[in-house]
Amino acid sequence: MPTSTVLKACEETEPEIDLSGEAGWTPFDAPALVGDSLRFVSGDRSGDRFRARYYRDADNHLHARFWLGPEAEGPPGHAHGGAVAAIMDEALGLAGWAEGYSIVVGNLNVSFRNMLPLGRVITVESRVVSVEGRKIMVHGRIFCGNTTYAEAQCLCITIPGIPGK
Repeated sequence: MPTSTVLKACEETEPEIDLSGEAGWTPFDAPALVGDSLRFVSGDRSGDRFRARYYRDADNHLHARFWLGPEAEGPPGHAHGGAVAAIMDEALGLAGWAEGYSIVVGNLNVSFRNMLPLGRVITVESRVVSVEGRKIMVHGRIFCGNTTYAEAQCLCITIPGIPGK
């Protein structure tokens, strides 16, 4: 019987994909926080587009491990820019929710730094950087090792009437 290969972040992956976090990260149940609204990006845990697992670190900042498969392809062998933007939208918006803010994304600016190869486990980090009334600013990046694939800034707006801060 063949054995499947389990590889860590930054490495190309085979059938079994290891989305485990770093030492000191604790699993974060994102769907329990926001419900089915996460189904667009990270809802299919066995699909060929995205696979994701969220974590919080000791400072309660949100991190994620993502894998992008063949269904996320744009340029040959690389992720579509819309797939990268969708990951940023979910991860940065979720960072606000994880901090207790009921929000929607008002403006998302993504700067693409390098083409993101498919079949690779990457890390997403995001955190709330400022709060002014109903405006919540969140920053994040997608990276693997020393390579940054994308950086983003997200202006989120709190939703009136929805419980939160």
